[in-house]
Amino acid sequence: MPAPATIDEYIAAAPAEVQPVLQAIRATIRQAAPLAQERISYRMPAFFQGKKALVYFGAFKQHIGLYPPVRQPSLLAQVARYAGPKGNLQFPLSEPMPHALISQIVRARLQEVAAAKNLSVNYVYA
Repeated sequence: MPAPATIDEYIAAAPAEVQPVLQAIRATIRQAAPLAQERISYRMPAFFQGKKALVYFGAFKQHIGLYPPVRQPSLLAQVARYAGPKGNLQFPLSEPMPHALISQIVRARLQEVAAAKNLSVNYVYA
C-alpha cells in the first residue's frame, strides 16, 4: 500500500471506527495551532510551525500515538499515565481521548518552537 500523501488520505486509510477519533485529534491540534501547516512526515500526520515539527500523531491497533516526547515540566505529571516506551504518548482507543491535554501539549510545543527561534508568542498564535 502506498504511503498517504495527505492527512485526509491517512485518515481515510484507517479503520472506520478510528477515523472519527483521528478527525477529532486533528481538529484539536488545528484549534490549538491555527497557523500550523499539515503534512505527512515519517508516514504519519504532522503539524509544522515553519520548519519545526510541533506534533505527529498516528493510529495503532490499540492506541493513538502522539510524538515527540513531552518536555514541558508542568505537563509531565499529566502525561505520565500515557507514556510510551520511547517517551511518546499512547492514548488507548478504549478510553476517551484527552483533547484538553492534547491541546495543552500543542500549545507547549508552540512555546518551545517560539523560544528556539526567539519569536514572539503572537507569531505562533496569530
